[in-house]
Amino acid sequence: MKGFTVSENEYGTVSEIDTVRFERVLPGPIERVWEYLTDSEKRGTWLASGMMEQRVGGSVELHYYHADLTTSDDTPPDWFKGREKGFKFSGRVTRCEPPRLLSFTWGGASDPNSEVTFELKPRGKDVLLTLTHRHLGERGSVLKHSAGWHTHLGVLVERLTGNPRRPFWAFFVALEAEYEKRVPQRG
Repeated sequence: MKGFTVSENEYGTVSEIDTVRFERVLPGPIERVWEYLTDSEKRGTWLASGMMEQRVGGSVELHYYHADLTTSDDTPPDWFKGREKGFKFSGRVTRCEPPRLLSFTWGGASDPNSEVTFELKPRGKDVLLTLTHRHLGERGSVLKHSAGWHTHLGVLVERLTGNPRRPFWAFFVALEAEYEKRVPQRG
């Protein structure tokens, strides 16, 4: 990808036709990473703020404001126009085993039955985060979510390691083109 360095093991894998999976090794301890998944303020620094009831059946609200995740000179793609001032999703917690496992339904209009799962495993001083997003539906949804999760996880790594912020949308657009080549066509 022009202008960005991405190692091969950072790409998500499409393990089923409508499922994408990512792994990242993050600086621990596990409780710190858990807070970045569940605490509204910390989650808002890399994904979306919003209330999350940490119990099965609990509500999840994700309030996205991408302008907070990028550089001031980064321009969103045309398809994102009208959402620059933010948008939100809601869902329900389906599994919650602090600080190791969190699953919730994903309330987007294009994938109302999808589910996101975060698994955390200690690795010495680090933590292995595995993110799996299931039931994404059409290939276009798999492509957007693959690029989106990859980009958001990059922001999480930046926050946890103290690395400088990179342009969110430029990275997303480059990744979306790369996933277009990687995700198989449906037959």
